[in-house]
Amino acid sequence: MYAVVGCSECSNLWIIEGRSETTQCPRCGARKAYEKRKKFVETDDAGHARDVRASMLANRQGEGEAFAELDSFNALEDEVADGVVDDDEYLEESGLDVEEVSAAGERDPRGPTRSGSKKEIVERALEDLERPTEDEIIDYAGERGVSAEYAQDALEKLVGRGEVSESRGRYRRL
Repeated sequence: MYAVVGCSECSNLWIIEGRSETTQCPRCGARKAYEKRKKFVETDDAGHARDVRASMLANRQGEGEAFAELDSFNALEDEVADGVVDDDEYLEESGLDVEEVSAAGERDPRGPTRSGSKKEIVERALEDLERPTEDEIIDYAGERGVSAEYAQDALEKLVGRGEVSESRGRYRRL
């Protein structure tokens, strides 16, 4: 059930779905019992409720005649859904080879890149490696583009904050 309702405080119009005991105006915040709200239309069709509200707003603006020339919300939604072009069709119509574009997207000419922030990479090393040493963490981070200095500093900070423990040269998350 959908209802187009109005606010007696600020004249706002909106659509309510279902029936709650009270409703609150989204514009001014005035709260009233559902039964005391002015209901301009009650319908089971959400599209019809949208059409009624839009028509009322257009009439307020003096654009009722222009609005009457438009299709309903449901018809407009169907029209938009039919007009969607998928990526492959768009690329083909643009004169591009879809397979070449896909292949180019899979290779990165810059070589391996890091995934995540430098701190996340150091933290991931602690999760992926079993009780790693500082050198193993530095190597892991280095393979992902993080400098040894940053990895050492990050480890020191993590230990200092109590997020990681170090025992006999081995690290683990707490």
